[in-house]
Amino acid sequence: MTKAEADAVGQKPEITRAEDPAGAVRARIEAEDTRLTAAEKRVGEVILKDYPMAGMQSVTKLADLACVSTPTVIRMARKLGFEGFPEMQNALRDEVADRIKAPALKRDARGGDGHVLHRFADAVIGNLTRSLDRVDTATFDAVAALLADSNRPAYFLGGRISGATASYFHNHMQIIRTGMTLLDQAPNVWPHYLLDMGPASVLVLFDIRRYEKDLLRLAELAAERGATIVLFTDQWGSPVARVARHVFHLEVEAPSNWDSTVAIMAVVEALIAEVQAKRWDESRERLDELEAMFSTTRVFRSGG
Repeated sequence: MTKAEADAVGQKPEITRAEDPAGAVRARIEAEDTRLTAAEKRVGEVILKDYPMAGMQSVTKLADLACVSTPTVIRMARKLGFEGFPEMQNALRDEVADRIKAPALKRDARGGDGHVLHRFADAVIGNLTRSLDRVDTATFDAVAALLADSNRPAYFLGGRISGATASYFHNHMQIIRTGMTLLDQAPNVWPHYLLDMGPASVLVLFDIRRYEKDLLRLAELAAERGATIVLFTDQWGSPVARVARHVFHLEVEAPSNWDSTVAIMAVVEALIAEVQAKRWDESRERLDELEAMFSTTRVFRSGG
């Protein structure tokens, strides 16, 4: 049905893929503003405020953020021309996919004036500022409480590149308290770890663009066993977010062929500091004992 035909019968025209380019969900929200109820407008405002990440959350979470009911979110999606909320999310995921570029395609990002060091610094400072503005402090506090609870065993894993950040996080947490495990990078041994996961477990995953399907499957299996999933991802959002209880969307763009993890590392280090503060008496004893071991074995020696 064309727009003219639709107008003639008072119906909304169907929007084909050719008419639905990247950014179309935003365009639909803005175009249909006058047709939306006050409650539906609040849903649109939440999505546009943190576009497109806000719309990638569960329908229940989005409804909570907009202070509306779940049916209101579904009705709003249908007014925008989608069959329902899942189809709107698929459209948002398509937009995200269009934005994701392989590192080899990012070479043109090196352009611009000034020395590369200063351009890179400007980019990562911007990433850090925008990321920290986006972080929900309630989410941060909840994750810190989970990791500080010695009754909750925690597991850490990242992808091909982000695995180094997972290892760094685990290394510090292992000093602070017991019950910390860094998963092997090989997927064929993950079932061994899953055997020990249950409702008390916390699985901390790192997955940035060029998302890894194996990590999603691990998260799904862990969630089925009742584990709480904590995800560190980029501004577009790993598919793991669908099963994660707590998600940190942090910006990674940089004037390089590779993404920057500075913003991710900042949140990780802040969590390490907060967990240690929560468990200072216990962690101080572990630190003292660890230093004594180093001194006894002379693994590290002071002096030149």
